[in-house]
Amino acid sequence: MNTASFSENLDFNDNKVTIKVLLETSFSKEIRILFKKGQVMKEHKAPFPIIVHILAGEIAFGVEGNVHELKQGAILTLAGNIPHDLTATTASIVRLTLSKQDTADRVKDVVEIS
Repeated sequence: MNTASFSENLDFNDNKVTIKVLLETSFSKEIRILFKKGQVMKEHKAPFPIIVHILAGEIAFGVEGNVHELKQGAILTLAGNIPHDLTATTASIVRLTLSKQDTADRVKDVVEIS
């Protein structure tokens, strides 16, 4: 058994979105993404399906030109290779579930170009 917390040791960065892999299982990677209000992850694609869960705050989630206002508690799935972007409308904590076949480094690269 492995444990982690999405709400402890929060280290929001003034300059960019913060990403941390909290757990890795035989089938997924659980990643915490911390956004300060106004921070953005520019449009990108994941090669495999993802799950996005808003644990705290509010996110404007853009998918193929449509923006969805997601509030605390919202959860969504997105198929692979679908362009999407995220903008924090308030300070936010987001849980991202990736396929085991995907890499956390790919997500970190998205943050670097945003």
